[in-house]
Order: sequence, then structure tokens, then C-alpha cells
Amino acid sequence: MLKQILSKLPRKLQKFDSLDSSGTESENHTSNSGNGAQCTSIGDSISSRLSVVKRVSSAVFPASIVVGVGAVEPNLSFTDVSNPQKQNLFISKLNLCCEVSDFSNPDKTSAGQDLKRQTLLELVDFVSSGSAKFNETSIAAFCKMCAINLFRVFPPKYRSSSSSELEDEELMFDPSWSNLQLVYDLLLRFISCSSLDAKVAKKYVDHSFISRLLDLFDSEDPRERDCLKTILHRIYGKLMVHRPFVRKAVSNIIYRFVFETERHNGIAELLEIFGSIISGFAVPLKEEHKMFLWRALIPLHKPKPVGVYHQQLTFCVVQFIEKDPKLANSVITGLLKYWPVTNSWKELMFISELEEILEMTSMAEFLTITLPLFRRIAFCLNSSHYQVAERAHLLWNNEHIFNLIMHNRQVIFPLIFPALERNSGNHWNQAVLNLTQSIKKTFCEVDEELVLACQRKLEEENSRSTEAAEKRKITWERLETAASFEPAAANMILPVKPAACPVAC
Repeated sequence: MLKQILSKLPRKLQKFDSLDSSGTESENHTSNSGNGAQCTSIGDSISSRLSVVKRVSSAVFPASIVVGVGAVEPNLSFTDVSNPQKQNLFISKLNLCCEVSDFSNPDKTSAGQDLKRQTLLELVDFVSSGSAKFNETSIAAFCKMCAINLFRVFPPKYRSSSSSELEDEELMFDPSWSNLQLVYDLLLRFISCSSLDAKVAKKYVDHSFISRLLDLFDSEDPRERDCLKTILHRIYGKLMVHRPFVRKAVSNIIYRFVFETERHNGIAELLEIFGSIISGFAVPLKEEHKMFLWRALIPLHKPKPVGVYHQQLTFCVVQFIEKDPKLANSVITGLLKYWPVTNSWKELMFISELEEILEMTSMAEFLTITLPLFRRIAFCLNSSHYQVAERAHLLWNNEHIFNLIMHNRQVIFPLIFPALERNSGNHWNQAVLNLTQSIKKTFCEVDEELVLACQRKLEEENSRSTEAAEKRKITWERLETAASFEPAAANMILPVKPAACPVAC
């Protein structure tokens, strides 16, 4: 019996060896073969799953963390670990900061919020040290942490009253700003870090990331918009491959603001970014950049809350004209198209912008827009709002504009002389009257014959207007006299004559 048992042992071992090598058994042991094949298939499926998990994990995390060798406790300090372990600790601390805290109740603070704030401060110090090196795994983990903490949808109440409508409206501040500020500071230092590989970073700071970052410019909190402005500018400078997308995305925001909503809190900050971008454009300007001027910047003069961002808008427009002086004609034509009629406060801003543009306008470009431009200026000179009238008169104090006017006085002075005459006789503000007399005196000193000719022409036009008014008055009197006889005529019964037969009998 013992010999029989011992004789069977080698054959069993050979059986299992054959299972390991070929996964099959001999035909003599069919039941064992079924069990062995089942175990092998289960083992293969588990092995395949493990291999898949490893491939996915290795694309996100370093191999040392996947196998558990380099896992580091996030509560440790960077000074307590070796240099090879700092990347793992950096990722552990980023994962710890992925939990979003509730700051709706400012009186309620938790240990988790304090721990997260302390961890963010440590991350800021680590990135600012300059010795940090970032691999692809740490860059991916960092972008994930920023996305979780920053990207959010503003509640409806934030959009019901836009701070861009009224400059004096009470500002809204985000209650979670204490943590958001640290995340923004960390993102800024991370993007600005010299050791950051732009080729790797562009894979994670991609179009989706930038689009959601641009959505945050609609925040009510001016501190957040200011941080975003600096960060987006650094991204534009560091990740050159995303520059066309940034320009296109900002253009779309402006289009939606101008033609649909007229509500956005970050137009001024976006224009500040573009002011520095435009100054770096190469000459001659590309057609894409000119289209941005014509389709985005010039229509931005139309919305009612233009005063909130007008200073930044003027800077962008001036930058374009400095690059290509021929664009002055298009810009002034656009200004005249959107010129305000009833909003004197907005009209003052337009006149100021017009003065800056005319300072860079050449004589050739000035000639093409003289007639429509000074027809509008004549209305401003005659405005009943004394600040508008005064600001229009002060254009003559600009030396370059004065020279342009003097060289084209034969065309310009006949356009503005009637407005000056109306001011001399009717305007209520003494400062405006004094400025009017000063301009007329200057023209008399330069070309007295032209002034006299304009005066004679104005007198003839006034005489013709008076004659036309007298004719209209006489015509109305005759109509009223004729109308006074209509009631009596209506009471008379007139005989009705038979209608003539149209057909000859």
C-alpha cells in the first residue's frame, strides 16, 4: 500500500508541472484536468487585471508609489525626507489638499481646514525654493488639485447684479478666499518655476484647463480676478503652443459680452492682459490680429458699462495704432459709429480716447475722416452739457491736433463755425463762452478772410432760413383761414348731378 502511494507522488508532481508549462493534463485524469484549467483561467484573469491597473497607474503615478516603496506620509515636512522622496511627498500633500472645505459659515472652522491651509503653505514654500523638480506625475497631480479647488460654477445671485453695470456697486467677496488665495499663489509660482518643463505641462494645462480658468474671470471678487490676470499672462508666455487658443477664447468671451449679455466682471482684466500681448505683436500685423481689433475691441465701445474697462480698452486700441498707423481711420470710424447721443459721461470718455488717437494720426489718414469727424465735434462744441463742450474745445490745445486742423482749415472751419456762433450767443456756461471766443480769435489771427467768408455764408443761410420760416408761417395761416370756412360749407346742400355715362349710346 505504501509503495503504491509513493509510486503515485512523482506522477502527481509531473501532472502539476505539465499544468504550469502547458495548461493541459493527460487524458487519463479528466477531472483533475478540469480543475486545473479553471484555476489557470482565474489566475490569468487576475494577472491581466493587475497588469492593466499597473499600466494605468504608471501613467499617473511614479512606479515607486505604485509598488508602495516610495509612499510618504503627507504630514511629514519636506526637510524630514531625502531629496528622492520629496517628489512623492509633494504628491501626497497635493492629494491631501484635494478635499474642498466648506466656508459658508465663517465662524465654523475645522481641524481639516487648518491642516489643509498649513499644507498649502508648505507647498508654496517648496515650490518657491527653486530647488523643486517636477516630473509628469507631479504636474498631473498639481493640475488636478488646482482644478478641484478653483474650478466652480458661480451661484445665480452672483450673476443677477453684475458689478460692471455700476462702478459704485458694492463688491462681493468670496468667503473661501483665504484658501483660494494660497492655491492661486501656488499655481502662479508653479507656472513661473524655471524647472517646469513646458512640453510636459502643456499636456495638463490644456485647452480645457485654460477655458475653465477663463470662466473664473467672471468672479465678483476683484482679488480673484487680479490673480487670474497674472496667472493667465504667465501661461500665455510659458506655453506658447496655447497662444492662439487663448486669443480665440478671449475673443469669444468679448463677443458674448457685447452682442448677448453685456454682463461680465472681468473684461477690464482680460483687456489688461491683451494690452501687453498686443505690444508684443510683430510688424506687419497679421490679419488675425486686425480682425480682433475690428470685431472685438471696437464693438466694446457699444455696451453701457464701458466706463468700467474704458481705460484698458483705450490702451489696447492705442497699441494697435502704434503698430500700424493706418488703422487710425478704422478706429475713428468705429468710434463715430458707436458715439453716444444721450450719455454725456460716456461722451467725455470718447473725446478723451479720440484725442489720444489723433495724436498718432498722420496727415494722410486724417484727411480721410475729416468730414464725419468734425461734424461730430461740432455737435460736442455746441453741447448743453458744459463738460462735454469744454472737453471738445480743449482739443485745440493739443499741438499735433491743432496743426492737423490748421492744415485743413478750409474744410474744417466751415463745419464748426456755426456751432461756435451759437455758443457765442446762447451757451449758458461762461467757461465754454471764453473757450469759444479764444478759438474764434485764433482762427482770425491765422486766416481772417476764411472767418469772414464763413460768417457771410452763415448770414446767408440764416437769411434763407428766415425766409423759409416766413413762407411756412404764411402757408399755415392760409390753411387755417381756409379751414375756418369748412363748417359753413359742410351745412350747404349741393345738388347732385347725374354721373355721365361712360359709354356712348
